[in-house]
Amino acid sequence: MTEHVDTIIAGAGVIGLAIARRMAEAGREVIVLEAEDAIGTGISARNSEVIHAGIYYPEGSLKAALCKPGRDALYEFAESHGVTCKRLGKLIVATADNELDALEDLKQKAEASGVDDLEWLDGAEAQKMEPALRCAGALLSPSTGIIDSHAYMLALQGDMEKAGGAVALSSPLVGGAITKDGITINVGGAEPMALGCREFINAAALGAQDVARSLDGYPQDTVPALYYAKGNYFTLSGKSPFTRMIYPVPVPAGLGIHSSTDLGGQTKFGPDVEWVDKPDYVVDPARAVEFYTAIRRYWPDLPDGALQPGYVGVRPKLVPEGESRGDWVIHGPETHKLPGVVSLYGIESPGLTSSLAIADYVAGLLGVEG
Repeated sequence: MTEHVDTIIAGAGVIGLAIARRMAEAGREVIVLEAEDAIGTGISARNSEVIHAGIYYPEGSLKAALCKPGRDALYEFAESHGVTCKRLGKLIVATADNELDALEDLKQKAEASGVDDLEWLDGAEAQKMEPALRCAGALLSPSTGIIDSHAYMLALQGDMEKAGGAVALSSPLVGGAITKDGITINVGGAEPMALGCREFINAAALGAQDVARSLDGYPQDTVPALYYAKGNYFTLSGKSPFTRMIYPVPVPAGLGIHSSTDLGGQTKFGPDVEWVDKPDYVVDPARAVEFYTAIRRYWPDLPDGALQPGYVGVRPKLVPEGESRGDWVIHGPETHKLPGVVSLYGIESPGLTSSLAIADYVAGLLGVEG
């Protein structure tokens, strides 16, 4: 006999947990299926933990629409739930005069998307704020910050469980079917079972395409291709030279090798962009050569031997190498004609920042109020 719940969510990363909280607090009986033995071990555990201001995303994109409200909601959530975060601010820097036009263009695009607190600085003003910095000009973003992402996910899980939802760890989704009679999800693990539901949300991150393809009755022509962009991070031995985050002018498929400091005071640089055929979580020490060159454009005094291999994140890209960064894809019933089903693809940065706004967006696609 198949057991039934209201809502099943695939993936207990930050996006899946935010959606689960939203649905549970709206009165749904929610189960989150997670293949691993802990929450947030994938993309959610391998990022910069940056709260983005909403600067980089084209007007009209999902990223632009959801980043700024997500940012505001995230700061409010962190304060109300005791999750540690800091509004460090950041400087986006033009390291030479020939990058100043790109910086001005970035400011105009950000303002068109509703980011209204950027401040233009000349090189001397920026260096006064950060004496170790060298640049021709900069944009100051006071709304950029960092957050303890694991504590945030635990708080989301706590709210969801308080509202009656549950996370099933070591419970991989191994298939299922969507028919006119309903949705059935097959769960693997130590105690395989079938679960019926009236709402299914695919928030499986790097596995979202595989999940969609495993479901009989899911229109496969709506599943986008997936490309992997590996991002290496290196950590700095010694004291940080900066009090704020330092970002270069953006590069194709990423934001450039930037400097950020975690809540423990450890400074890291990255990520870079390395296109790979499959996820790979080993830092290649040889890529340090590229890092030294990039960092010394804005911090020329970086000592030799100061960078150590850190960790790797993998971005789920929906466009191949050589194309623009692209937008997220969130398919609801209007797209694939499946009542009660939502699939999220390519949720890379600023997914953490936007997670609460993404949850509201998904609830809207399903007509969930409250």
